[in-house]
Amino acid sequence: MVVEPEHASVNGRKRPHPPQKTHRDVADVLRARIRSGVLQPGQRMPTQAQLADEFGVERAAVRQALRILQAERLLTNVSKGSPATVAPDPDRALAGPGAPPQPTTVALAPRIAAAFAAPHVEIDALCLTSISLTLSIGEPLRRIHAGQLKPAKVDVRVLLPSRDIDLAFPAPVDPADADRLHQRWLAMRNAQGQVLQHNLLALRASHGIDVHVSFRALPFTPPVKLYLLNGAEALFAYYTLRRREEEIDHEQLQLYDAEGTRSMLFAFEQGAGLRDTTFVEQSHLWFNALWETISSELVLTS
Repeated sequence: MVVEPEHASVNGRKRPHPPQKTHRDVADVLRARIRSGVLQPGQRMPTQAQLADEFGVERAAVRQALRILQAERLLTNVSKGSPATVAPDPDRALAGPGAPPQPTTVALAPRIAAAFAAPHVEIDALCLTSISLTLSIGEPLRRIHAGQLKPAKVDVRVLLPSRDIDLAFPAPVDPADADRLHQRWLAMRNAQGQVLQHNLLALRASHGIDVHVSFRALPFTPPVKLYLLNGAEALFAYYTLRRREEEIDHEQLQLYDAEGTRSMLFAFEQGAGLRDTTFVEQSHLWFNALWETISSELVLTS
């Protein structure tokens, strides 16, 4: 008898069935196709029936996904009657304070790219591993190498959890797995930080840009992620925990963790009203206080 891969056992355990896709999963994929140019401006989308068949979901989930993209101004003509259409200019879709909250992988990259248009780029980040920041830096680096951007100075400061603390998450369901999970997180934290640091510092040699990248270690696990851009924007998201299974050292481990790349990011902008301005100012005060008081030197090694 042939055993299907998704049901094959690992160390005597059966792999779980892949989770059912949600309307947000569908929206994420379609959004990425629009942003990458796979779906062109003005192009008609597949029908809701075709999308439901492609993603293996009910039409109701497809309709919810299309409404999300319509709210973000990436789609027009969303209705039950005919296929939706990609917006004529999706690059001008809502971003910043006017935008609805979006997953970090969607919202952060365009805001980072916009920040790099300034002569002096200042980015402060508080996060768990810096994966989202490292991914989002890719687009402005590409534009710099293509000659489309040329900041004179780039200052990046990153606060990450210390290697010496017991993390609140990711946390194993079985305490016996704590050391293995901690070592995996530490390796990820260090690897992402090293890539971020290397790619930014390389701008010195390749383009003569004055670049400074600094890391500090926090004595606690941050329950939120925060990005401060050029003193003018604050992007904020909660780390929402869920129980899931992941393969570590060829064994399936049960753990509590947060998918930071998919955390919903809320945007606040200096000058966009008293509420937004105060949030940006207080976020800077909070970040600077952590940086200057209880944080410590962080070395990106195992």
